[in-house]
Amino acid sequence: MAIEEPKFILIEKENSFELRSYQPKIIAEVHVDGDMSESSSNGFRLIADYIFGNNTTQSGKSVKIAMTAPVSVREESKKISMTAPVGIQKVMNGWKVYFVMPSQYTLDTLPTPNNAQVSIKQVPAKRFAVIRFSGFVDEDKMGQKVKELNDWIVNKNLKPINSPELARYNPPWTLPFLRRNEIMVEVD
Repeated sequence: MAIEEPKFILIEKENSFELRSYQPKIIAEVHVDGDMSESSSNGFRLIADYIFGNNTTQSGKSVKIAMTAPVSVREESKKISMTAPVGIQKVMNGWKVYFVMPSQYTLDTLPTPNNAQVSIKQVPAKRFAVIRFSGFVDEDKMGQKVKELNDWIVNKNLKPINSPELARYNPPWTLPFLRRNEIMVEVD
């Protein structure tokens, strides 16, 4: 059974770089303080708790929501717009971690999180420059890949309009050389 991923149109591909146009999506998101590794793990657990049933439907029951990929982390700074694309995002001394909800749901049909830390948001269609790579990711490797992607963005005369985010597609037990990771930057 394949895990659902956000839908996009591939505009351009050059080696490990891509320019993509993503369709609108709904995300479940948390803000977690700490370093990237700790925040990613804690954020994952909070959202996994929501999709595994710590929620309430309109009928008062809880439901399990299918897992999707990627799990995203994004560092947030004062320059970040109010809506966040897919990813882990750094936020004042922490990170935003989010899952994209399965496409069968709308804001009206998704169950309400029982944990107030989990918020549900509609994200509009956006374009992203992306670099794809394998292996483990720490803040140093993320910084290296962000630099490579920013160089490509400049070379393509694109304008970044949000901070980079890390998208991880595999469970933690996946061998490093088989892992799929992406750094994504929203572009104008």
